[in-house]
Amino acid sequence: MDQVIKYYFNTEILADTVPQLLRALVVVAEILFFALLFSFVGGLILALLRISRIRVFRWLAGIYIDLFRGLPLLLVLTYIYYGLALVGSEAGLDFLILDPIPAAVLAITLTYSAYSAEIFRAGIGSIPHGQMEAARSLGMTNTQSMRYIVLPQAIRVVVPPLTNELIAMIKDTALASVITVPEVLQKSREIMGRVANPTPLTAAAIAYLIFTLPLIRVASRLEKRFGKGTRPIGM
Repeated sequence: MDQVIKYYFNTEILADTVPQLLRALVVVAEILFFALLFSFVGGLILALLRISRIRVFRWLAGIYIDLFRGLPLLLVLTYIYYGLALVGSEAGLDFLILDPIPAAVLAITLTYSAYSAEIFRAGIGSIPHGQMEAARSLGMTNTQSMRYIVLPQAIRVVVPPLTNELIAMIKDTALASVITVPEVLQKSREIMGRVANPTPLTAAAIAYLIFTLPLIRVASRLEKRFGKGTRPIGM
């Protein structure tokens, strides 16, 4: 037990690590804010394109969704940060050379937009088609019916799974360490290398749990609250 405490719960190392990880959490919060905003907006747009009456829109949205749902986020991060930078430096296209944080936001946004799109599409599909027909019979256009009748109800349905997406996104910010983003995992690994002790990884694990455990509880409550009287997503 003494060895476990020494190597995984060393109080002196924890006291030195926690303040540094708190600064790293600011970076995580910054990435999450922008990636969450862009991916949810992008997901809604993709979902609307996926159910559009225009075939080419449905086709393009379907390709995007299948592509990014099939690619590992780690690959997307590496491709955007290292791959685009190489092309940019060779071709003189400086705008392709991104700093680590913008690259992480872009990669997470591209990936999670695809997952969010399917959640939104399933949420819209869970609303009875008769409500759209009733709105059209009242003189609303298709856009107005979607905006004022269908989407408000669909948003209520998709809140719980979108909360789960946020939890997954928080954990996936750790992958940004491979492109040198100074987030929690990257910082804890640096400290571990200096002190030759894995306790900083324990501190990182605690930091992520502080983020995710309350959200897991929130997601569970939202599922119970908003799940009443609605069909399950995907039905």
